[in-house]
Amino acid sequence: MDASIPPTEKLTPETQPANQSPTQLIELCGSENLFRNRYQLVRGLGRGGFGVTFLAKDMKLPSNPLCVIKKLCPKVSNAIVLQRARQRFEREAKTLSQLGSHAQIPRLLDYFELEGEFFLVQEYVRGRTLAKEVKLRGVFSEAEVKLFLRELLPVLSYIHQQQVIHRDIKPPNIIRCQDDGRLVLIDFGAVKEQFIQVDENTHKGATTHFVGTLGFAPPEQLALRATYASDVFAVGVTCLYLLTGKPPMEFDYDVDTGEVLWQHSVQVSDYFGKVLDKMLKTSLPDRYQSAEEVLRAIELEPYLDSLASCMSNHPLGKLDDEEMLHRSYLSPIVRTAIAIRRWRKRKLAAERRRKNSEMIIY
Repeated sequence: MDASIPPTEKLTPETQPANQSPTQLIELCGSENLFRNRYQLVRGLGRGGFGVTFLAKDMKLPSNPLCVIKKLCPKVSNAIVLQRARQRFEREAKTLSQLGSHAQIPRLLDYFELEGEFFLVQEYVRGRTLAKEVKLRGVFSEAEVKLFLRELLPVLSYIHQQQVIHRDIKPPNIIRCQDDGRLVLIDFGAVKEQFIQVDENTHKGATTHFVGTLGFAPPEQLALRATYASDVFAVGVTCLYLLTGKPPMEFDYDVDTGEVLWQHSVQVSDYFGKVLDKMLKTSLPDRYQSAEEVLRAIELEPYLDSLASCMSNHPLGKLDDEEMLHRSYLSPIVRTAIAIRRWRKRKLAAERRRKNSEMIIY
């Protein structure tokens, strides 16, 4: 299935939510009639707790490119709640628009409100999800998973720099673009969370909802306190899926700590195993706190042998400068410090020689 959304339940007139828009979107699929006098609906792609999604053609643009239309939430009738939802929708749409300037995030093409319901129109990404890729070609090697991290972590870092937490990273939400092979991250949970908050303001006690996917979401996210490190955990679980083809619920868990017991299911190097282990810590302080930290750990691995040869148990303070200069490697700072000490030593010796010669002449 080539689509910029994860595979979900297919739409039929029977499964279509009763609170559909006045235009009866499901009935427009495959017809010549246009939605909003612009979009020709091709088919329903799926539905979930946050609305429905359609594949459509933009008939007002040359070549009628495909796009994805997402109806985000049920119709809001209360005027105060509608205004609050409208403000959140505007804010989140602007955020998605800013994020879409990155080549690995679908562009936001349009957004609008229609009789109390909210719609996003996004770029259609032609490609295959990583979940589908694993099913078709098999599991990834360690080298391929490291390459995946090098491709995904920079875009995750970019998202976090925009102060956005994705909240739903998993293989069905990562697409390998058919055109150039780049990885594209889709289906941001941040927008969904905004509309849960609107709904909770109208239904007292509705505090059990969370945005994310069980098994991929760490404990703090289940407690509705997601952080940037929550996305790091989800990337770690995604790595386990790529390496094994097993969804997270098929792994055993430590009953005391809640840690994923993955070590016996995956054959990786000791170093990469330690990186994965730190990504998957259920304790937030023990986990990598950012995508940059994980990327640095991955990039450091090829240099471990050369760094080890530079290490010594011999305290540097007990070596004189000449001995230190003959070591295999010294940082620029250390070399500069040695140069300054040697310059001062020569200067003091010169001053002593000058004073001694003055005393002899006297």
